[in-house]
Amino acid sequence: MRGTPGRHDPYVRVRGAREHNLRSVDVDIPRDVLVVFTGVSGSGKSSLAFGTIYAEAQRRYFESVAPYARRLIHQVGAPKVGGISGLPPAVSLEQRRSSPTSRSSVGTVTALSNSLRMLFSRAGEYPAGAERLDSDAFSPNTAAGACPECHGLGLVHRTDEELLVPDPGLSIREGAIAAWPGAWQGKNLRDVLDALGYDIDRPWRELAARDREWILLTDEQPVVTVHPVREAGRIQRPYQGTYMSARRYVLHTFADSKSPTLRARAERFLTSVPCPVCGGSRLRPEAMAVTFAGRTIAELAALPLTSLEEVLAAGGDGETARVLTADLLARIATVTELGLGYLSTDRPTPTLSSGELQRLRLATQLRSGLFGVVYVLDEPSAGLHPADIEALLVVLDRLKAAGNSVFVVEHHLDVVRRADWLVDVGPKAGEHGGRVLHSGPPEGLAHVTESATRRFLFGDTAPPARAVREPTGWVEVGPVTRHNLRGLRVGLPLGAFTAVTGVSGSGKSTLVGELTTALPGVERLVTVDQRPIGRTPRSNLATYTGLFDVVRRLFTATDEARARGYKAGRFSFNVKGGRCETCQGEGFVSVELLFLPSTYAPCPQCGGARYNAETLEVRLRGRSIAEVLDLTVEAAADFFADDPAAVRTLRTLLDVGLGYLRLGQPATELSGGEAQRIKLASELQRVRRGHTLYVLDEPTAGLHPADVEILSRQLHGLVDAGHSVVVVEHDMAVVAGADRVIDLGPGGGDAGGRLVAAGTPHEVAHAADSRTAPYLARYLGTGD
Repeated sequence: MRGTPGRHDPYVRVRGAREHNLRSVDVDIPRDVLVVFTGVSGSGKSSLAFGTIYAEAQRRYFESVAPYARRLIHQVGAPKVGGISGLPPAVSLEQRRSSPTSRSSVGTVTALSNSLRMLFSRAGEYPAGAERLDSDAFSPNTAAGACPECHGLGLVHRTDEELLVPDPGLSIREGAIAAWPGAWQGKNLRDVLDALGYDIDRPWRELAARDREWILLTDEQPVVTVHPVREAGRIQRPYQGTYMSARRYVLHTFADSKSPTLRARAERFLTSVPCPVCGGSRLRPEAMAVTFAGRTIAELAALPLTSLEEVLAAGGDGETARVLTADLLARIATVTELGLGYLSTDRPTPTLSSGELQRLRLATQLRSGLFGVVYVLDEPSAGLHPADIEALLVVLDRLKAAGNSVFVVEHHLDVVRRADWLVDVGPKAGEHGGRVLHSGPPEGLAHVTESATRRFLFGDTAPPARAVREPTGWVEVGPVTRHNLRGLRVGLPLGAFTAVTGVSGSGKSTLVGELTTALPGVERLVTVDQRPIGRTPRSNLATYTGLFDVVRRLFTATDEARARGYKAGRFSFNVKGGRCETCQGEGFVSVELLFLPSTYAPCPQCGGARYNAETLEVRLRGRSIAEVLDLTVEAAADFFADDPAAVRTLRTLLDVGLGYLRLGQPATELSGGEAQRIKLASELQRVRRGHTLYVLDEPTAGLHPADVEILSRQLHGLVDAGHSVVVVEHDMAVVAGADRVIDLGPGGGDAGGRLVAAGTPHEVAHAADSRTAPYLARYLGTGD
C-alpha cells in the first residue's frame, strides 16, 4: 500500500521521531481514514500523535504567519523529528482543563449563546413601546448587557460578623478577627486600631456594637502614626499606618490576589448569594423583559439542551424566527449527538470534565465544515458511558466522510475496533517503550506477540472469578436533593468494592460527593481526584510524594556534604544556596527574539540541571542530585533499594503502574490520570490505622486496559485489607469486578437522578430499565 512520495502521496510519512521516549521512529500513516494510536500509558503514543505529528503541522502553519503576528501566538517548540512528508494542516482537540472563569460556559464554547442572543434580538417578543435591543444587550459578558450590581456574574459576595469573628470571646490582640492576615500585616492592623483608640484587649463581645461594626465593615481608610511596642534588641521607629476593615481586606484579597492560597482563605469568610437586582439572571432589566415562546433568555439558557430543543422546535412566528431557530437546532443536534444533551448553555466550563469539554469542541468542529485537515483527538471516549460510544463513533465517521484524516489516541476497545488503521506503540512504558510495534489494519495486531493491546483486542478478557464480599456494615446516604437528584436514598456497603454507574449526567458524581465523615460508619474519608498535583514546574513527582525529602536527607548524609556543611536546603532547587541563580532553579531560561516569539532554552549556566556547580559536585553512589531526579521510578527503585523510606514510596508508585515517570517530572507534564494515581500511591504508602473509605471518580479514565488491571488489583487490595472503596466508573472491566453496583439514570440531566438498579454485577446486568445492563451483561458473558 506504500504510495510514491510526492504531491499525491496518500501517506503521512514520519522519519526519525525522537520526541520524549520515541526511539527514532519511522512510520507511514494513511490519510483520509480513522487512525487509532494505542499502547499502555507512557508508551509514547501521545508523543507520536501530538508531540510530533500535530506539533510539526502547527510549526509549519506558523511559518506562514507574519513574524510580528507570530509573536502574539503561543507556540510549541519544533519537535525532535528527522522529517515528515505528506502532512496536511492539523486541528488538535486535547484533554485540556478549561480556564477557571465563570464567564466561560457551554454556550460560549459551542457558539450557541451567540445564536440564542441573536434570536432574542431579532425575533424576541418585546414589551409595548420598547426599543429593539442589539444582541450584545443579551450577554452578561458585555457592558451593554451585564447587570450593573453583580457585573454579569449573577452572584454577589457578602460577609458578616459571624464569619469574620468566629470566637467573640477572644480579644482583637488574641486574634478575634480571624479574617485578618497573619504575621506582620495582621499585627500592623491591630497596632493601627490601638493607635486609633480602640480597646484591643477587651473580649470582642464586650465592645460597643457601633465600634464592632466600624472595625469590621467600614470603607474608611484612616492613616495614623503608630508607635510600636519596644522589644529588647530591636529598634522600632514610629510609622504611618493605614487601617483597612476586615470586610474590605477579604473582598480585596478575593478579587485581586494572584495567590490561590490567599484567595481560598478569603473565600472562607464570604458567602455567595444571588444578586438582589437581577435575581441571578446576570442581565439588565430591559433584556429580561424580552421573551421568546413565553420565556426569558435566562430561562432558556438554564434548560438542558434536550429541553431547549423542544421549546425551539415549537418556535416563534415569522421567517426570521424560523431561520434562527433552525440554526440553533442544528447546532444543538451535534452536541446532543455526542451524549451531552443534559448540559445547559449557561453551565460554566470549569464545572465540566475534560472529556465533556473536548466533546463540546468536537461538536463545534462538526459544524465548521473543514475539509482536508488532520484532526488529532486525545481519548474522546474519556468519561463516556458505553451507551454514548456509538454516537461518538458516528461523529468520527462523519469527520472522515467530510474528507478529513482522523487521528485518535484511544484506549476504549470499541473505538480501537472501528479503526481503519492501527498504530500500536510500546511494548511498555517509558524507556521500555517508544517503538511502533504495528502500523496497519487492526487485524494485523493479532500476530504481534509483544503488544500489550493484542490480548485485550483479540483474547479472552473475561473477569477473574471473584467471590462477592459480605459487607461489614452499611453507610446510608440521603435523602439527597441536589442538581438532578431528588430525595435519593442509597445504601453503600462497608468492607466492599462499590461501583457507581450510569450515563453521563445521571448524578453519579453528585451522589458520591455527599459522602462525608459526618455519616455514621465513615471513620476516615479519602477522595482521590484527577486535579493536578501542582500548577508549576517546581512541583513534581518527588516533591508531592515526599520522596524529595528522603533524597535530600541521603545527600546531606554523604561525607562530601558533611565536610562542606551542607544542609538539606542546599539540595532544593526552590531556594537560594544550592540552586542555579541564572535560571533560579527552573532549568531553562526565556530567550527573547526580536521579531520571533520568545522561546525557552536550557539554562546556559547549569545546562538544565537546576543546581549550581558546587551542589552538583556532591554525589550519592556516583550520581549528582540532578541525575537522581532524572531517574525513572523503576530505575530509582533499584538505586535506593537499601533505603526503606525511599523503597516504600517507589514501590507504591510501581504498584499503580507509574514506573516510567521521572522523579523530577514537573506536575505540568502529568495527565489527570497520572496525577490521580500519584495521589493514590501517596495514600497507599501511609501507615493506615482504622477503617478508611476511599472515593475515586473515574480512576481508569485515560488508562490502557493493561493499566486498568494493575489499578484494579491495588483497589481490591485496599478492600482485602479491611477498607472500603467506592468508584464512579464507566469501564465494564472494573464494574464487573465490584461487589456491589449502584446504577443511576436512566438518562442524564432531568431524565436521570434516580436509582435504577442496585446489587451484584450479575443482578444489575439483568435490570430492565438500566442503560448499563446490556454492556455489563456482554462483558460478563451473560448477554446476547
